[in-house]
Amino acid sequence: MKKLIAILLVLVFAKQVQSQIDTGSVVMRTINSAYLQNTGGENPQRRVSVYLPPGYDQSKQRYPVIYYLHGFMGNDSIYPAMKAILDMAIAKKKIRPYILVIADNNTLFSGSFYSNSSLIGDWTDFEAKELVAYMDKNFRTIATRDARGIGGHSMGGYGVLKIAMMYPDVFSCAYAMSPGLLAFVKEFGPGSDSYKQLAAIKTKDELDKTYYPKVIAACARAWSPNPNKPPFFIDLPFNYVGDSLVVDTTVYEKWRANMPLYMIDKYAPNLKKLKAIKLDWGRNDAPRFPLQCGMFSQELENHGIEHYAEEYIGTHTNKIWTTDGRVLDEMLPFFNDYLLFDEH
Repeated sequence: MKKLIAILLVLVFAKQVQSQIDTGSVVMRTINSAYLQNTGGENPQRRVSVYLPPGYDQSKQRYPVIYYLHGFMGNDSIYPAMKAILDMAIAKKKIRPYILVIADNNTLFSGSFYSNSSLIGDWTDFEAKELVAYMDKNFRTIATRDARGIGGHSMGGYGVLKIAMMYPDVFSCAYAMSPGLLAFVKEFGPGSDSYKQLAAIKTKDELDKTYYPKVIAACARAWSPNPNKPPFFIDLPFNYVGDSLVVDTTVYEKWRANMPLYMIDKYAPNLKKLKAIKLDWGRNDAPRFPLQCGMFSQELENHGIEHYAEEYIGTHTNKIWTTDGRVLDEMLPFFNDYLLFDEH
């Protein structure tokens, strides 16, 4: 009930804001992706939602772009409250006008984890290559890495760090809010009950009633697919024979190769190419977030990689797209400081 009331209040606020200030617009497109052709049953046609700032249609100006990555179970929707936050940021001159784009990365298992997969398609390359090329061709963007930022929340925060370190020549700055699956810790570590729960699940309907087992299955379809292993066609790093934990070291290494904390050693030179990196997390989030985000920040520091890291008083979702939230007060101004703008 409290969540419903909060949503209604934000929508009322959004309507009030739209009546008081110039507003941008949201347009939707569909990309029939070449990178997302797959054998895992995923639809390669992906919807993309684009926020265009006030005055876009009346001007010839070119704009920088924020590529925003949504979280697990999310999609490309730019809700009225999100649009209102973007309009407000521009009206209050927290930011200069820019474009924000979200592509639908929802899958049959509720998330792509922005990863290239032999089963479900190449989602990293879709975001960094195909989507960027599409935006530069079809919208008035400033078509250079200096005018591209990548930001996101939760699974999207994971994607931000991964894609930024793999494609520093495409994006110049990165902001990850409460990034997930950075390392084998807490709910996704070997001591978690989640792997044992997943081992007992035999149907998709059963899986859909869970959370952590479903996240693990989605990760496995991205990082360790096995087309010869129904029902979910995955291999796992941690398995159970009765009550005994068995580690599959080959799969374990595949997962490590896709977890940003362990990727830093390989991609440190790329991370140093970025103009700016920031991550933040709520102190009262699920236990894994403060732990893994602190570990990731420490590892960046150990490699001499300049970045910003901040813990704030909040949970996983209560201060993101709100009028006192991280997007309005931190993420959007961060990109305003570091992106290249067309000043003419």
